[in-house]
Amino acid sequence: MSGETLLEFPCDFPVKVMGQATDEFRSLALGIVSRHFGPLAPERISERASAGGRYLALTCTVHASSKAQLDALYRELTSCRHVLVAL
Repeated sequence: MSGETLLEFPCDFPVKVMGQATDEFRSLALGIVSRHFGPLAPERISERASAGGRYLALTCTVHASSKAQLDALYRELTSCRHVLVAL
């Protein structure tokens, strides 16, 4: 385990991405995740709409090989104007 992170790599890691409930947001968010981790199997993606249906939360469970790989993903997600929150 690195002193820089509590995670041990490689590992499965859930990434939550939130934005407005549009096809464009879903497509862009999944495209960004796929660029960093390759195509995800449908069972590794879950979706949840907000109570009012205005927002969508995507949880993508990725197999991360390093902290740098996750950091690069989060940098790209947070730079996308359609992504409101990335956790």
